[in-house]
Amino acid sequence: MNFERIDMLRTQIEIYGFDGAVMIPGPTLFYLTGQSFHLMERPVVLIVPREKTPVVILPEMESDRLEAAGTALNVFSYGEDDASRSAAFEQATAMIGFDQRLIAIEPLIFRYLEFDLLSSSAPRWEFQSGVELFTALREKKGPSEIEAMRKAVDIAETALIAALPLIKIGMSEHDLAAELVVQLLRAGSEPELPFQPIVASGPNSALPHSTPTERMLAPGDVLILDWGARSNGYISDITRTFAVGDVDPELNLIHQIVLEANAAGRAAARPGATCHAVDQAARQVIQEAGYGEYFIHRTGHGIGLEAHEPPNIRSGEMYALEPGMTFTIEPGIYMLGSAGVRIEDNLLITNDGQETLTSLDRTLDVVG
Repeated sequence: MNFERIDMLRTQIEIYGFDGAVMIPGPTLFYLTGQSFHLMERPVVLIVPREKTPVVILPEMESDRLEAAGTALNVFSYGEDDASRSAAFEQATAMIGFDQRLIAIEPLIFRYLEFDLLSSSAPRWEFQSGVELFTALREKKGPSEIEAMRKAVDIAETALIAALPLIKIGMSEHDLAAELVVQLLRAGSEPELPFQPIVASGPNSALPHSTPTERMLAPGDVLILDWGARSNGYISDITRTFAVGDVDPELNLIHQIVLEANAAGRAAARPGATCHAVDQAARQVIQEAGYGEYFIHRTGHGIGLEAHEPPNIRSGEMYALEPGMTFTIEPGIYMLGSAGVRIEDNLLITNDGQETLTSLDRTLDVVG
């Protein structure tokens, strides 16, 4: 249990006017406890009140994982029967108090199962989205988090370098994705990858979130590889585009445009710059080249314990970047039915600018 981070959470609870916060297995629970619990039919719940001692409700089989927290944490465990589980929830909520309380939840993670158990044991509690609270808690990374992300980048880049010589014409997207996963694990990634690699060739490369198919790589294809690793919970998310043999000259031009947009987006990122301004810096390059209608997604998204988290580098997002924020810059051009190009890097906002954590070559290298 990281009690410094618990105190940071308490500060945010007070700032945003809540009486407490509830977490179930997911990134924030890991951030606060250092433990990865399974999200399953046996609920695990951490309740952090604004003032009282935090409470954890969890199955008996998991209770020894938090012994080191000692008296700084109230642990309520339950057995396999429903009565035992209900009793644990009732005892835990009684310790915090049954009075009317406003409790922050993570709206993209919180489940009906935990809501029902908590509502039954503490019917006067009111649950509201605490998305701003949790964003403020985790959006600026500390030294240990940044170091883990550097390691995740290193693992991912090492894995791709090992996989590239194995790419052959006639190889399926599915087989290449499997090979990339093997190389990620060999390079040291945690088994729970941030996402399954995207391997998209030929017309599939025009689909930003294409999933690997049995389509075989063919001469003249553009090949998009989007992959990442996880280290100590933190992730990397990288995309590079390759040519399978000689490609159409227009695709070389499109790749150069996307490369320039990527560089412009990264150059615009600095403390005080808005997400909108960074997005526009990259988008303007593509628009002025005449391909604006083919850039169909935001320029980037935050990364950390999750592959997608704040800040959102998109048009209209007037949120100002601050030191410690980490995110992607990934402009792309997608010609539906033909081909697509994307180049994605991972950035850290520093005190006086930005650092690009990724270092792999961005040119249109030939594979196969």
